[in-house]
Amino acid sequence: MRRVLKDLKIMLLANLWIVPVVAALVGAVFYFVAPPPPMSARMATGAEGGAYRLFAERLKAELAKEGFALTLVPSAGSRDNLQRLLADAPEVQIALVQSGLERQLEAQDSARLHSLGGVYQEPLWLFYRKALSLDRIADLLPLRLALGGDGSGTRAASEAILGANAILPADYPAGWQSLGGGKAATALLAGELDAAFFVGPAENRLVQQLAADPGLALANFRRAAAYEARLPFFNRVTVGEGLLDLGRNAPERDTVTLSPVATLVINQDFHPGLVPLFLEASRAVMKNGSLLDKAGAFPSAEPRTFALSGDAEHYYSKGLPLLQRYLPFRIASLADRYIILLIPLIVVLIPLLKAVGPLYRWRIRARIYRWYRYLREIDRQLDAGTLPERLDAEVERLEQLEDKLAKVEVPLSYSNELYELHVHLRYVIERLQALQRRRATQAGPVG
Repeated sequence: MRRVLKDLKIMLLANLWIVPVVAALVGAVFYFVAPPPPMSARMATGAEGGAYRLFAERLKAELAKEGFALTLVPSAGSRDNLQRLLADAPEVQIALVQSGLERQLEAQDSARLHSLGGVYQEPLWLFYRKALSLDRIADLLPLRLALGGDGSGTRAASEAILGANAILPADYPAGWQSLGGGKAATALLAGELDAAFFVGPAENRLVQQLAADPGLALANFRRAAAYEARLPFFNRVTVGEGLLDLGRNAPERDTVTLSPVATLVINQDFHPGLVPLFLEASRAVMKNGSLLDKAGAFPSAEPRTFALSGDAEHYYSKGLPLLQRYLPFRIASLADRYIILLIPLIVVLIPLLKAVGPLYRWRIRARIYRWYRYLREIDRQLDAGTLPERLDAEVERLEQLEDKLAKVEVPLSYSNELYELHVHLRYVIERLQALQRRRATQAGPVG
């Protein structure tokens, strides 16, 4: 057993060179691997109490189950969210943005953002006083109208509808106001407005409140197909009779409206490793659907607004990364990255490990063969007849080498080569001693 341990010790010492090599390779893997995804992010939502904020709060709760901290940043709406994403030193990395707003950006700004896909439909609602006649968008011109707040998705959608009817901001009458959300709803209910645009899901508190008022009606976009053709970020949506309020049967008949889609948009500060986490959390939020969205319909790669993130593309086509299906996000995301980088490491290590055997044999034999240098030197001098006169000193040197050789340790499997060296060394010593005796005899007695 002692001999086995000694051989093992010799083998380890002979291959110590591999330790710094492997350490350097592993260090390179950790140096070049992408940093682990952060476990926090900041998200621009919308006004407090709005649909964006409500969705973001549910998303935050789902992410918290994975230990992820999402900070919600209130904003004025979709336009404001885009500006926050594009800021020189953005305070947010992700935001909810209404589809269609990407058309308002310069190409270089649009290229800096990516989409994770749509998360729910947010229809455009046009409520008006039931006593008024509203057949076409042009009928709004003499009315007191709320267009939506500045920087909001409502304002962007209403301007798109008006623009399609050749009504541009420069042509807006004095009675049209930059008002949206709760303020617009309050003014409409109080009779201070004749009509108002709103954007939000059917479950939105304001939409429900306005639909329940017997003095208000919901506009029917009977030319929805024409709007879809010109404004592809709008989808035709049919709001069934009684969908908004069964008790009051609102709307009173099937009504067609147009709907952009709330999309998740990220900037370059958003870590790509977080994409499947956010999309899976969004899927959990929307798993039961809504009044207008079927269960499982969202998140969706459509509509194609900004360029779809490559990681989002992979999620929609392949689902969650394999390890994230079975492991917590933090562990799975780390493993995914290191496994990818370990492959080239293994490719390098295989030939390296194959070289261990030959290098080990060479190093062990080198312990033996280096002694032959002395023997070969003496052997050549013997053959050439140039051996120094001081044979005593040469014999003494070889005997000292013999003592050193006795302390050399090699594995048991190489002992035969070590013993052969002992024999060869003794043979040369004996040759030199024989030469000493011969020269002593030739010299004869001193007279």
